[in-house]
Amino acid sequence: MDTRVTVRDYGDQALLLDCPGTDEVLAWTDVLTRAALPGVVDIVPAARTVLIKLDRPAFQAPTRQRLAHLSVEDTAAQTAADARADVTIDVTYDGDDLDEVARLTGLERAGVVAAHTGTLWRVGFGGFAPGFAYLIGGDPRLEVPRRAEPRTKVPAGAVGLAGPFSGVYPRESPGGWQLIGRTDAVLWDIDRPNPALLTPGMWVQFKAVS
Repeated sequence: MDTRVTVRDYGDQALLLDCPGTDEVLAWTDVLTRAALPGVVDIVPAARTVLIKLDRPAFQAPTRQRLAHLSVEDTAAQTAADARADVTIDVTYDGDDLDEVARLTGLERAGVVAAHTGTLWRVGFGGFAPGFAYLIGGDPRLEVPRRAEPRTKVPAGAVGLAGPFSGVYPRESPGGWQLIGRTDAVLWDIDRPNPALLTPGMWVQFKAVS
């Protein structure tokens, strides 16, 4: 087991892995999913933690012991080397904050678009609203702060940047991310077998369209 990861009891029916970052979270999520440990009923990744939900308290101690025999060494690197886009999202890059992002990054507008589309992003975890996915692993030049004043309304389909993340707003809502474009992709649809278009571990390619 990665010595940088701390395992904590989470009540008496779950374990929580504290990880150094989202890359390790995804690596552990991959390993745990493949391991299919007895008694594990759900695996929930977040920014720096992985919650392992168990069927009943009796599985807590045995699962902790089994974790000690798992390893994520080279998993993240191998996964990235094998990466292929699971979803391609068409984006019209005309967001209200595109010029501000260009200023903050020192890139031209076209450079921001090229950076956003030139690298595969990976779904790290979900949150904020049903269907909202925090995407990681993009071009590091696009790391920009949130807006000083959040908007009271951000339209569904808005594509934004905040810190190391990119994301697409699944519905109209308040938000403080820097908006660089918009898409018609439906991020959340309860009539689909899997309502969320983007789920943890998936690879995402953004494509610029007119």
